Amino acid sequence: MTTKVAVIDYGIGNVFSVCNALRKIGEEPLLTDKAAEIESADRIILPGVGAFGKAVDALKSRGLDEVLKRYRETGRPFMGICVGLQMALARGTEFGDFDGLGYIDGDVVRIPGDADDGSPLCVPHISWGPLYAASGAEERWRESIFGDFLSGGASAYFVHSFHCVPKDASTILAETEYGGHRLTAAVQADNFVGTQFHPERSGEIGQRVLRRFMAI
Repeated sequence: MTTKVAVIDYGIGNVFSVCNALRKIGEEPLLTDKAAEIESADRIILPGVGAFGKAVDALKSRGLDEVLKRYRETGRPFMGICVGLQMALARGTEFGDFDGLGYIDGDVVRIPGDADDGSPLCVPHISWGPLYAASGAEERWRESIFGDFLSGGASAYFVHSFHCVPKDASTILAETEYGGHRLTAAVQADNFVGTQFHPERSGEIGQRVLRRFMAI
């Protein structure tokens, strides 16, 4: 029997908050680090908080990078949250240069320290931020985890100092605005979708995002 949704437990991340958020929408997640349980799931969620390099090392030390690679190749839905999104990129630059999982070519870079008017900008970005469809992503937005609300019509909760800059801009699904800068809020590449914001801490909007993911 397959598990409907597995939440990856690798010693880092807001795993219990994610599991609780899934329970609020009527799901019964399996929190696991076991390869067989992950590979038999209908869909998986990779949460994450903290530093990019430490998170990647935690995955690799458990052999979960290879498990996740095999899972992704099946084409089943795969969601990353915060650092769980960032690790999907090729490289992270927090406290040095680190290789990511490489699902998406690009870098994870620090948020600018100045607003677009030159005034100092508080980093990390800890606040609610609006969600907009990225340029050219309007059609994909309607068919994505954001399809239950309009571009610019909702806000989500962010806690981050770094954000994703994919080389292929068409993988950027959503953006937020901070200090006049557009920052990546979500990416989508094949069966992988990732949010920089925390759905599990974003109230009703986060629940709607998780419901859409569970309906894919």
